[in-house]
Amino acid sequence: MKTFRVGLIGFGTIGTGVIKLLQQNQDLLVERLGAQLELARVVDLDISTDRGVTVAPAILSTRIDDLLTDPGIDIVIELIGGYEPARTFVLRAIASGKHVVTANKALLAVHGEEIFAAAAQHGVDVMYEAAVGGGIPVISAIKENLCANRFRSLCGILNGTCNYILTRMTNEGAEFSAVLKDAQAHGYAEADPTFDIEGVDTAHKLALLLSLCFGTRVPFKEIFTEGISQISALDIQFARQFGFKIKLLAVGKIDADGRIEARVHPTMIPLNHPLADVDGVFNGIRLVGDFSGPVMFSGRGAGMEATASAVLGDVMAIARNLRVGAVQRTPALGVNATALRDLPLKPMDEIISEYYLRFAATDQAGVLAHISGVLGHFNISIAAMIQPERQIGGAVPIVFVTHEAREADIRGALAQIDTSPMIRDVSRFVRIERDLS
Repeated sequence: MKTFRVGLIGFGTIGTGVIKLLQQNQDLLVERLGAQLELARVVDLDISTDRGVTVAPAILSTRIDDLLTDPGIDIVIELIGGYEPARTFVLRAIASGKHVVTANKALLAVHGEEIFAAAAQHGVDVMYEAAVGGGIPVISAIKENLCANRFRSLCGILNGTCNYILTRMTNEGAEFSAVLKDAQAHGYAEADPTFDIEGVDTAHKLALLLSLCFGTRVPFKEIFTEGISQISALDIQFARQFGFKIKLLAVGKIDADGRIEARVHPTMIPLNHPLADVDGVFNGIRLVGDFSGPVMFSGRGAGMEATASAVLGDVMAIARNLRVGAVQRTPALGVNATALRDLPLKPMDEIISEYYLRFAATDQAGVLAHISGVLGHFNISIAAMIQPERQIGGAVPIVFVTHEAREADIRGALAQIDTSPMIRDVSRFVRIERDLS
């Protein structure tokens, strides 16, 4: 029986999950693959800590060259994360003719073009299902089952840490800082949670999805990115009164002029929206194709088992290709490199959306008239309003939901309103998405 030898870089949580899955489901993998997968080398800086799985000492190493220079290794799994030395290791593996499987969304969002070009040059595959959505098979679905569609839009909850925090804030009425601290104590958030809570992790994943869906290069740094740290329990309370939930969404759209909307930010969605019930650490992704219509994916977006499932799925896909002598059967981004287009990004100032606006005002006559007047001057019309009688923090909150308005007009109106002595704090706004069809 044919045997494919696998090298693993990174013996952390996900690496442990990969080894556990290889060992626990070994018979099943042989049945489905018709070949053996042999773990030939595991490289990590720490090979002495007990991970709860048994690995032959002979295949453990702290030297990356023991893996990269081994001509018998067919497939390399990279699970160390970050930009470097992951980039160097992946490029060296490719140059030596090894196929690569990675879960490293940051690496591919920033250096993907270089890595995919190197893979094409050396005739190997790079697969990365686990980079977006953990165990959710969205990348293979876009590249394979849905590849005949022109995609109109995508939206997704792509970060389990943020979704966990917002879910608890919604269910418990707790403030962001308290939930974050508790999430860190229970291991749901990193000691430095910046990449998660400020939307950077989500933007990395959106960069990959935009390229896959729209066949275009979208530089990660050009994606509008805003996190959840400014969302308060008060905003969540008012959202519920208007019939919304707040989620950190990745949004991608293509307009009639071929411009791409690429943005990550807190978003109010209706309670009956398909993503509204994606709670806790779960992820959800909704795609709309011209023939498929809306397609929804949800599942565990992170964690040892779910991510290991996606990683091994890619390993098996490569092994199946190798069994029949196929290489690069499916392009890395789902479209041939010569067909990739440089589509323009739509500036955030031109985005059209409904908006939730919250003002902290003094309790005096004329406040509402002043705010309404400025909004009207900027062509912003009001769809609904809440004005509680009680003061909060020494000010009366005034809350609006607008009809569709232009982002630049919203920002201009709030900047002018905030100069008034009747406004006690910086005004807040959250974008609203009802239907991304």
